[in-house]
Amino acid sequence: MAICLRRALASRGLLSLCAARHLTGLSFLTSLISNPSVDELLRPNPRFNGGLEGSRSDFYYLDRRGFAKGKKQKEQNDGDTVQADVNVGPTVKSAAMSQMEAAVVALARELSKLRTGRASAGMLDHIMVEIGGVKTALNRVAVVSVINAQTLSVTPYDPTSIKSVEHAIISSPLSINPTVDGQRIIAPIPRLTKENVQALCKLVAKSAEDVKQSIRRARQKAIDTIKKSASSMSKDDVKRLEKDVDEITKKFTKSADDMCKAKEKEISS
Repeated sequence: MAICLRRALASRGLLSLCAARHLTGLSFLTSLISNPSVDELLRPNPRFNGGLEGSRSDFYYLDRRGFAKGKKQKEQNDGDTVQADVNVGPTVKSAAMSQMEAAVVALARELSKLRTGRASAGMLDHIMVEIGGVKTALNRVAVVSVINAQTLSVTPYDPTSIKSVEHAIISSPLSINPTVDGQRIIAPIPRLTKENVQALCKLVAKSAEDVKQSIRRARQKAIDTIKKSASSMSKDDVKRLEKDVDEITKKFTKSADDMCKAKEKEISS
């Protein structure tokens, strides 16, 4: 047993022990190798801080294991950083597009509520009808069709709800006075006065400005996210992402402008 221990300590393990900086000198190692007693090898020695308990080779094993674990953790952290850098671009652009698209959809919904001088099947979609104590959009309880440029026909799915639908149309801010014709409602669309046209155009302009502010906020949020990640990206990547966000912003801004211009033209015609 003693011979095996001496050979193990005298081999490459001995050199590793010396490099581990847990030993204060080689004189003690020499005595260990020359001592045939196993108990002497395992007995604590005052030359070590706190003494050695168990096999001296544990120091080298634990140091190597700790170093390997730390190196592996560092590699994993580096890998996570690289992965985040790769994904930041698509994530930022996707979030910006989603927010801007939601703003444009909200604009379209608001513009559809504005009455124009021409009959349109969608102009009644925002009206809520109360049936059995539950409020439901008119286009879910009735079919709206265009008879001519100045008249709409509203046919409820349930004939017993025709009075509720009529009341909802009268109560809307569209200034429509419908009449019941059998199982359908005839809704004449009054022509707009000059004052009405001007007021509606102002509402369109306000809606356009509101959606543009929402689009700008989405852009600024995207730019701020890019700047926070700039330390882990190259300057070229940062500039490219900012340019992409600006292009997306221009696209949705133009879409909002086109929708508002079309609505103003519809109101004025």
